Amino acid sequence: MQPAADQPNFFSPAMANGQKAFLAASRLQAQAFKAIMRYQIETLSFLKHRYEQDVKLVDDLVGSDEFSDVFDVFSNFVQNATSEYAMEAGKVASIGSRLATETAKGVRKQAEATIEDMAATTIA
Repeated sequence: MQPAADQPNFFSPAMANGQKAFLAASRLQAQAFKAIMRYQIETLSFLKHRYEQDVKLVDDLVGSDEFSDVFDVFSNFVQNATSEYAMEAGKVASIGSRLATETAKGVRKQAEATIEDMAATTIA
């Protein structure tokens, strides 16, 4: 039912704000999805590299003739793995920080736009 021409339309601003809230929630979900995919890509890339290093370890151990060679190969493997896991933890923390910053900026922009729209409809 359409309101009469001389009556104000109270539902239109509320519906518009509801649509904007729905779009903002959708954008937030899309941002979360992107974050999850970035984490997955980074994790899979790291695991691929580590598995390749595991295979190389086995090849190096099989190719070693003396106990001292085996000890050196294994100690180098553990040292490199420890270093790479520490670097990967730093990368994951960096990704999380960057994604949190991007999400906060997006939410702030949406909030500012919503406040401006609500102010404009209040004045009108």
